[in-house]
Amino acid sequence: MKTAAPRMSGMERRDRRFALALLSPALIVTGLLILYPMYMVVMLSLREGKSMNFLESAGRPLGFGHYAAVLTDPATWASVTTTLIYTAGSMIPAFLGGFAFALLLNEKFPGRRWLRSLALLPWAVPGVLVSVLFLWLLDASYGIVNALLRDAGWIARDIAWFTDERTAMFAVILPTVWKSLPFFTLTILAALQAVPEELYEAARMDGADKVQRLRFVTWPAVRGAAVLAFVLNTLWAFREFDIIFATTGGGPYRATETLGIRAYLEAFSYFEIGRACVLGMVMLAIALLVVMAARRPLQKEFF
Repeated sequence: MKTAAPRMSGMERRDRRFALALLSPALIVTGLLILYPMYMVVMLSLREGKSMNFLESAGRPLGFGHYAAVLTDPATWASVTTTLIYTAGSMIPAFLGGFAFALLLNEKFPGRRWLRSLALLPWAVPGVLVSVLFLWLLDASYGIVNALLRDAGWIARDIAWFTDERTAMFAVILPTVWKSLPFFTLTILAALQAVPEELYEAARMDGADKVQRLRFVTWPAVRGAAVLAFVLNTLWAFREFDIIFATTGGGPYRATETLGIRAYLEAFSYFEIGRACVLGMVMLAIALLVVMAARRPLQKEFF
């Protein structure tokens, strides 16, 4: 037999209304900054015709012409593949490097505090400046990377990293990894700082070696923070724009044309705002799939 839920007292109802009143400004701002733009994206994606005038587009008939054009275009699915390759190619090395760097910075050695501060600098650098830095490092004529590879005898002639379709993807992944590394390092290092030293002492007394301590003590302790950092950084890399646009613009021959770059070109180069909005909806759908896939491990760790 089910018991009736206890009724709220008058004071509890007043407290709830007061709490909602305090939250209402934030809810209104959230609605204006998130819900209304999302509504506009959906509506513009359904308006037939080609126009950059939002007021004019509002009077056009509704339809799925833009969805049919975008979803049947092979270039769209090529951009999806490019985006997935770019995201995976950036996040997996950044995560492994950040994890290893966090383990290093968690050890005690002279200058550790200075090194921790320096490790965070790439995260604070704007993406455009990161692009300029790597355009100089990987320049085909006077880049230091080509000079070092020539001196080591690994290449016979300079490589045009950003203008060769065979190397362009690697060239845009490299600065993304460099910029993403500090976030993984900081997040995992913070989790490592909370691991009690007694756990490691007990593991050593039980005869566990370094690999076993890493597997059975360190990883379970930082897994929640690591998974959350990986999901957040993956979503950020998935919509990455500034590094790619400033270095290759999506080229050469669409070798680095991710969905974000393609949406920009559709909107501001071809003036197809409806198709650009459809591409935005495709990106949103893929991002939701990533969040849904990560929901179970995140719930296991945090809820």
